[in-house]
Amino acid sequence: MPDQALPDPPLRVLVADDNPVVRAGLAALLSARPGIDVVAEAADGGQALALSARHRPDVVLLDVRMPGTDGLTALPELARRSLVMMLTYSREPDVVAEALRRGASGYLVHGEFTAAELITAVRELRRGRPTVSPAVASPSGPVLSSLGVSYEPNETTSQLQPVVSESSTAGAARAGSLRRRAAGWLDFGLSSREVEVMDLIASGMNNRQIAAACFISEKTVKNHINRIFAKLHSSSRSEAIAHWLGTAREGWSG
Repeated sequence: MPDQALPDPPLRVLVADDNPVVRAGLAALLSARPGIDVVAEAADGGQALALSARHRPDVVLLDVRMPGTDGLTALPELARRSLVMMLTYSREPDVVAEALRRGASGYLVHGEFTAAELITAVRELRRGRPTVSPAVASPSGPVLSSLGVSYEPNETTSQLQPVVSESSTAGAARAGSLRRRAAGWLDFGLSSREVEVMDLIASGMNNRQIAAACFISEKTVKNHINRIFAKLHSSSRSEAIAHWLGTAREGWSG
């Protein structure tokens, strides 16, 4: 019998962010996915360095601005041990360029990606496929060339698709990605955000965790859930999950 390829070992991730809600949300989001282990959480760059030395993660998700030792200061040493994805609100060109110069393998800006896209970006990083947000990348800019990749928004096989897209077409690109990856989802009439929230509900997250993972308020989460329940003709979480897993996954392809 031919040898069967062994599955990849679990992807070990360290999350470094000074905001405890964001940190907890990211950890919950990542831990809920198969093949990903959050091995440590850090509140600043100093903790990230110490925990990185102890746990040797494959990927570090690193905020830029943190009290004490900030992300850029900790970045060079972290990048010598692990792949580092900057995950931050900072989109200033000088900050982005400095992060890449110091060894970052990717750069994502909060609000420029969905939870599913973040998971994909983290997994793709281990395969040598960096991801950057549209807020800090352009086809002719220096960011992509410094990462050694090209920007091809019209090619579905682009290394940066679906996270990198022109802001004017981001919604269409995201909807196209969702159709390709789960064609049955749209039969419910859910928006792309409602799809994201429903998938997080099905993964077992509570409203607070969903709010942190999506970077929205708990009130907004509740509003999304009310609309989701109406569209799925459900009156409870368990009933909605049953509808979701029973029908939505029929179109699953990735």
